[in-house]
Amino acid sequence: MSATKILLPDHELPTHWYNVVPDLPSAPAPYLGGDGEPVSAEQMGAIFPPGILEQEMSSERWIAIPEAVREALALWRPTPLYRARRLEERLGTPAQIWFKYEGVSPAGSHKPNSAVPQAWYNHVAGVRRLATETGAGQWGSSLALAGQLFGLDVRVFMVRVSYEQKPFRRSMMELWGSEVIPSPSELTEAGRRALTEDPDNPGSLGLAISEAVEEAAGRSDTNYALGSVLNHVLLHQTVIGQETKRQLALAGVQPDTVFAPCGGGCNVGGMMFPFVADKAAGSRVRLVACEPASCPTLTRGRYTYDWGDSIGLTPMMKMYTLGHDFMPPGIHAGGLRYHGDSPLVSQLVHEGVIEAVALPQLETFRAGQLIAQTTGIIPAPESAHAAAAAVAEAERCREQGTEKTLLFTLSGHGHFDMAAYDRYLAGELEDFEYSQAAVDAALGRLPHADGR
Repeated sequence: MSATKILLPDHELPTHWYNVVPDLPSAPAPYLGGDGEPVSAEQMGAIFPPGILEQEMSSERWIAIPEAVREALALWRPTPLYRARRLEERLGTPAQIWFKYEGVSPAGSHKPNSAVPQAWYNHVAGVRRLATETGAGQWGSSLALAGQLFGLDVRVFMVRVSYEQKPFRRSMMELWGSEVIPSPSELTEAGRRALTEDPDNPGSLGLAISEAVEEAAGRSDTNYALGSVLNHVLLHQTVIGQETKRQLALAGVQPDTVFAPCGGGCNVGGMMFPFVADKAAGSRVRLVACEPASCPTLTRGRYTYDWGDSIGLTPMMKMYTLGHDFMPPGIHAGGLRYHGDSPLVSQLVHEGVIEAVALPQLETFRAGQLIAQTTGIIPAPESAHAAAAAVAEAERCREQGTEKTLLFTLSGHGHFDMAAYDRYLAGELEDFEYSQAAVDAALGRLPHADGR
């Protein structure tokens, strides 16, 4: 019987994280403060512990994973790599389709890969409380889990539309001992301002970030933790790509194209950064970031400096952005509703190392159903973006009679997204295409390099 899944033993869990910075075509742009000057480690130290700051600014290619972190990751890692044979048969494609399944973690997604080390570094620094944001709830539930593992209290500002759409994600966080607040809230100045302007504000990741950062900066007992965008988060996620490369080698295959969903960039960095090193050495593998057409950051945004949150509490980062106050529609892929993207991912897209595609909501749900019917795994709507792009490429292979090896990240299960699938099956979902006028208006409010 041909292999359906490739498993690695516990001892092959990576011992180091891979830092892509030394393999970038050019040096990354610095983060800037409100005065237009590069942000110092001391300034960022107000909300991050020393170990995280060192990783955020590191130019070392390999960074050792602490043994306590590896022991916690080993609760579910290494994760399986699957060959989607029934999907190939359903599509009638000559392509091989492989996917890395991150839904086996306790939180049901890839997000604990960074939540665990962030919680541990805060724990060893003597921090006892964390504030964070979450969109669909995958990051919030992951940090709630990690906080429980290392004895930290966690407050999660959850984007209001997802807070209402995904009540069982909220239940997970509360079961693990965390407090969950719908964002925008009355607890912060950022939230109160947003609710004054629009009492029915559905929230956004940028606004939830503002609330979490404001709380962390205003309390001496609290640090901030985030689930995507910054360098250290993508660094932690590279265990995904490292394991995948080892598993593909055991199967005797090399991917022609790699797909990953993209909101803030941690999926892309986690799977693709280890392949960026191969591209730097001459590999021709295609790397494709898959985002929603309703929040088309990489495909329709501008590559420039912008704040990472809605009101300018974070440093300015050079990234693809739709504008810090961009408010995307309330699509069911709540984890991808972010106005910007990781500076490292943005740089690699800008320099042509990574490609980007935008997919409409209905196409992603069709792909999610197809994956469920052929593999038995129900993908999270975010993960279904990568699946949809892989399915489209497999269909092109069928039409052209081309044999390719396709790989995508199935970054989380959709067990808490069944209300969205119910709406899809009932024909109640629709595609959202954000108007160019709205995009232009948000881009017109970008800050100047001096923070104005």
